[in-house]
Amino acid sequence: MSNSVELTDATFSSEIEKHDGLAVVDFWAPWCGPCRMLGPLLDELATEYAGKAKVAKVDVDQNQSLAQRFGVRSIPLILFFKDGKVVDQVLGAVPKAQLAAKFQQHAA
Repeated sequence: MSNSVELTDATFSSEIEKHDGLAVVDFWAPWCGPCRMLGPLLDELATEYAGKAKVAKVDVDQNQSLAQRFGVRSIPLILFFKDGKVVDQVLGAVPKAQLAAKFQQHAA
């Protein structure tokens, strides 16, 4: 996870809600198979969109208040934030092309 930031309840506000531009947050858990499949794709996109998008991860088991706050009922859930506000989401393990299209749409 070299290109993404690990978020906690304590760091979420400063890292995402006060971030200008696009921030992509992956709500995941270590025991979740589809989450582990999606991780490397997000790392690749974090590299490709370096300087255009911040990519971050939230372990829902360790940060349950964030999961509750954003209504996370199923993982993986990827939320797209623009200037601190949720603008889009992707639920479940999806192909890289589908994620890349969302990155491209919101990074413009």
